[in-house]
Amino acid sequence: MNDIPIHALPTRYLEQHQARKRPPTTFEDLLGDAIERAFGTGHWELDALIAQLNKSGPLGPNGAPWTAASFQTAIKTLGE
Repeated sequence: MNDIPIHALPTRYLEQHQARKRPPTTFEDLLGDAIERAFGTGHWELDALIAQLNKSGPLGPNGAPWTAASFQTAIKTLGE
């Protein structure tokens, strides 16, 4: 058991963007906002999320409608 009182432990802070290598692009900001809105309205499943993105935007890469494959590729690329 740890006998160190909680008040003696160092304060730790989470840096919100600790893994970020660069500022997000406008497209990334818009996509993130659209995903948050979709999740907020209960569109958690991939097909429902894709349908909501195609309804509200932004459009997928090259201005094409989103598909499950294009969304998964875009998210994987953005996560690297």
